[in-house]
Amino acid sequence: MSKNKRGTGATAAPISEEEQLELELAEQARLSSGDWDSVKPGKAANFGQSFRRLIGLLKPHAFAFTFVSILGAIGVVLTVSAPKVLGEATNIIFEGVVSSQLPAGVTQAQVVDQLRASGDDAQANVIQAMSSITPGEGVDFTRLSQILMIVLGLYVVAAVLGWLQGYVINIIMMRTMYRLRESVEAKINRLPLSYFDRVQRGEVISRVTNDIDNITQTMQQSLSTVITSVLTVVGVLVLMFSISWQLAIVALVSLPLMAVIFGVIGPKSQRAFSLQWRKVGRLNARVEESFSGHALVKVFGREREEQAKFREENEELYKASFKAQFLSGIIMPGMMFIGNLTYVGIAVLGGLMVAGGQLRLGDVQAFIQYSQQFTQPLSELGGMAAVVQSGVASAERVFELLDEDEQEPDGENAPEQVVGDGTISFENVAFSYTPEHPLIRDLTFSVKPGQTVAIVGPTGAGKTTLVNLIMRFYELDGGRILLDGQDISQLRRNEVRARSGMVLQDPWLFAGTIRENIRYGRQSATDEDVMAAAKATYVDRFVHSLPDGYDTVLDEDASNVSAGEKQLITIARAFVAAPSVLILDEATSSVDTRTELLLQHAMAALREGRTSFVIAHRLSTIRDADLILVMEHGDIVEQGTHKELIQQHGAYSRLYNSQFESATSDLDLEGAEALRDAHSTELTDKPS
Repeated sequence: MSKNKRGTGATAAPISEEEQLELELAEQARLSSGDWDSVKPGKAANFGQSFRRLIGLLKPHAFAFTFVSILGAIGVVLTVSAPKVLGEATNIIFEGVVSSQLPAGVTQAQVVDQLRASGDDAQANVIQAMSSITPGEGVDFTRLSQILMIVLGLYVVAAVLGWLQGYVINIIMMRTMYRLRESVEAKINRLPLSYFDRVQRGEVISRVTNDIDNITQTMQQSLSTVITSVLTVVGVLVLMFSISWQLAIVALVSLPLMAVIFGVIGPKSQRAFSLQWRKVGRLNARVEESFSGHALVKVFGREREEQAKFREENEELYKASFKAQFLSGIIMPGMMFIGNLTYVGIAVLGGLMVAGGQLRLGDVQAFIQYSQQFTQPLSELGGMAAVVQSGVASAERVFELLDEDEQEPDGENAPEQVVGDGTISFENVAFSYTPEHPLIRDLTFSVKPGQTVAIVGPTGAGKTTLVNLIMRFYELDGGRILLDGQDISQLRRNEVRARSGMVLQDPWLFAGTIRENIRYGRQSATDEDVMAAAKATYVDRFVHSLPDGYDTVLDEDASNVSAGEKQLITIARAFVAAPSVLILDEATSSVDTRTELLLQHAMAALREGRTSFVIAHRLSTIRDADLILVMEHGDIVEQGTHKELIQQHGAYSRLYNSQFESATSDLDLEGAEALRDAHSTELTDKPS
């Protein structure tokens, strides 16, 4: 049986983000050469693979995407046809003006012959290239108006199709990103706790929010642009060759030059964007850590240190972002510069061809428009390349999260419900976070319903790990844990946890009312059940002093109630759940002594008929436990009742006596100081 580990191996020398990226690029190179076995699982293989995977997210919308492509194709056909039609309008005007200056009553051929006879071959070539003119007639405004209306219609229909295309693409993108967010949310719920042991919350939040938002913007900006640009390049190229293959060759010279720019700058830009989004994740982790521990930062006066760390990482993000944007910003101006050079070449060569009678003026005008339409989408594709690189860099981070090893799925034949009274048995249980540091070895014990088991021991002995294993937060290395005679590894996790109630040392409350936080333990609980749990756990004692009572809304950090009151609410939550197995991990550590005594009575009633595990550092609170397990280095070194363990004069006795010796020493010190103060006063008051 495999299990996820918490990464606590040997400490390696720190490496920079740039070195980390170089290692990943080397890994990508190995993959490109076919060395798939050397690639670590969960890593984004390379830009091409990540890009294809990103495009693969659109697969459920293949029909809509095909429809969008058809709309784009029709729109492009209309758009690229307009310049040629408009060029015909220019020909009508130009040829009409020329014909008005020629003598009426002669034909076009006669005019050409007269010009050649007079030696004006250049003018003869221009008139000969005209399609059909009638000397002395002038501009045909009827035909000109018809052509202009056709052009207007082409542009209007193309604009409507473009709007419809953008509308459909937005729907596709919003639904795709909706599914991606759902996939990430579901993935987070399937990840084992070991993942969150080694990854900062701010880093996870950055991937779920910033990176997905960046992917959304990238797809929205680039998808319609890429479709339109590619179709435009193809359509314009066809029409350019239909007008003049010589001018088309001049336009094509720009392609290899643009490819050189993109080939040189593109990989550097991709690396820079990868580094940028890593820095964003680190900065978010820093901010989340500082905000969540803001009170402690204030208490220890570490504001300047935190600000210095923030400035340092913010400066690193600034440099990484500047480099990424600078490199990506070079691509589009470079392509526009090449496009402008191409425009000049076409204008000069086109003018010479008109003068030589090889082309009509309107055709050259149309070709110049096509040259702009040809280079503009190429420049846009260059600009989109930078955006796509940024989006793929974010996609790689999201895919890394989606590719993380998940907790083992529940068995298909696992029973839906477990019938029993909550008997827990450990049989030769072994567990370790890392293979080289075993924590629990060959642990065996059994707890019957109604019994309270106290787990004591020094910090790091494995007390919390023990109860985490009961909840199946981690999988075992060996042995098994039985719940009512059934191996919990063969049960559904939800069933195991639904039968357990857990109160942690650090209380967690969500933004909502006190009533909602208590009902979180059992959604079907009525208001009467919530009130009964609150009274049993003494929440009712303080809740009426709040402005809205049980409907008081707790903020995100529940800072409008005290730490002890938070713990009382979490205990009430466990109370209302009425579990068959109860786990209390230092549940009363945040309350005062008097409230703790009251809670002992409340939890005694809660534990009645249930299997209970209590982790406690104050040993005076677990004297009445039916069984006390003393843990050291993952092993149970002693077990028995309080009285039995005291009589053994072993580890428990030493731990128990050390607490009271400390308290006695404190009392003796206070008494000595009181006697010293009294003696000083006596000497001061004595007359000289």
